[in-house]
Amino acid sequence: MSTVRPGEEHPVQSAHDDPADHRVVDDRPGVDDHTAAQAAGVAFEVNDRSSRADLARDRDAQLAVRLALANTVEAADKQLMPILRGVDVFTAWEMVRTNWQGKFDRCQARLGTLELDAIVATTARLGARVVLPCDDEWPTSLDDLRDPPFCLWLRGRGHLDELVQGRSLSMVGSRAATAYGTHVAADIAMNLAGSGFTVVSGGAFGIDAASHRGALAAGGRTIAAMAGGIDRLYPVANTELLEQVMVDGVLITEQPPGWSPQRQRFLSRNRLIAALTAGTLVVEANLRSGSLSTAREADDIGRVVGAVPGPVTSPASAGTNKLIRDNKAVLVGDAEECADLFGAIGDDCAPDKRAAPTLFDTLPTEQQRLLNAMPVVRGTSVERLAASAGMTGREVLRALAVLGADGLVERAGPGWRRRQRV
Repeated sequence: MSTVRPGEEHPVQSAHDDPADHRVVDDRPGVDDHTAAQAAGVAFEVNDRSSRADLARDRDAQLAVRLALANTVEAADKQLMPILRGVDVFTAWEMVRTNWQGKFDRCQARLGTLELDAIVATTARLGARVVLPCDDEWPTSLDDLRDPPFCLWLRGRGHLDELVQGRSLSMVGSRAATAYGTHVAADIAMNLAGSGFTVVSGGAFGIDAASHRGALAAGGRTIAAMAGGIDRLYPVANTELLEQVMVDGVLITEQPPGWSPQRQRFLSRNRLIAALTAGTLVVEANLRSGSLSTAREADDIGRVVGAVPGPVTSPASAGTNKLIRDNKAVLVGDAEECADLFGAIGDDCAPDKRAAPTLFDTLPTEQQRLLNAMPVVRGTSVERLAASAGMTGREVLRALAVLGADGLVERAGPGWRRRQRV
């Protein structure tokens, strides 16, 4: 029976430095392949000669331990996840199952109630599926996270990896959004989805819901990342919206069926939203908005962050305005600027925005000077116009002829005046 230990390239918090040679010594336990597989509660054969590589290639083995880990370790656990960071899932499961060095006490209550068969049955009953890192549908963008999810539960017809490949962005913001925020979010999402972008959000009230609805209104594709189990469409008031998302898009979560949305799970959900796409747009957020954590996660893993500015008098936009002021986000005003920021280089460039030129802008300098010097109510003489505009009488007469033909000036008694434009 083979025993495999984690390599020295995976130091953990419990590792200690040897002052003599500065090597990092990893004292985490070795794991017997057969024991690790059977510990997960799934019946399949792994003979004593199977290598760790063979076991890793066995999807059933991967599924077993990843389901077990997802059901016992909170994804946002800042104490446990660093301990498991960098080791293979079989070693990680053995550490959790055996309560290695007493560090996994908080997992023991869940171990006593772990029933993988029931989890698999519930997933199948919902028409959902479990996606693993070894599957084609797994987005490799999630691997940029320091602690990627053990697995994902998905519901919907969309293929997750295909949906986020290429042109996609995440849109987040306040649940207590203003009419301004929801209008801007829906408009941007609708225009982007209409041009082929996939819109990712969190399915919540406010900006999330507006983003999903905007994408759906354009017949586009959207993804909702959930903070609870795949069997819990949350919030309940958005059930119809989330069902519409599943038609061509998909719902995703790393939380097992039956798990309720809780604060720490919303925070762990935010990191998935940040990692799935090329960048995150914060549409409206106050200073305490959870969407700012999504922006931080996106920035931490090298994603582009954009923010829609709001009125300086509106607390609802204080968070987005601060992101822009602190150079943590690029100011974005519409869908074209979003496409320019998050889209393909050379294909989605926003046009340079300039005010539409007026007839006055097209006039030669002399005619502009004369027009600026002309009165609006009473007519004035050529001599006075020449003095006021700093021009010769001949230049004034020549300019008056052109301006009169364009309908910009008119006769007023013996003199001239600017014509009132209707």
